[in-house]
Amino acid sequence: MGKNQHIVPYDGKWAVRPEKGDRVGSVHRTQSAAINVGEKRAKAEKSELVIHDRHGKIRDKDSYGPDPCPPKDKRH
Repeated sequence: MGKNQHIVPYDGKWAVRPEKGDRVGSVHRTQSAAINVGEKRAKAEKSELVIHDRHGKIRDKDSYGPDPCPPKDKRH
């Protein structure tokens, strides 16, 4: 599995930041634009996409890799 991708608030915009990375990968005007990019990266890395709210708190996660305990929800 690759690095998880986090969607985080960044200077009034939204950034895609690889897990355990000091730098952001890319900055976007909207959260949905950042989610689209983060989702592509998470799929390519076979990792998780972790979406934070504007206060930095985790609000959602999606897994795109082999998950030994897959979620029971069917939203994606």
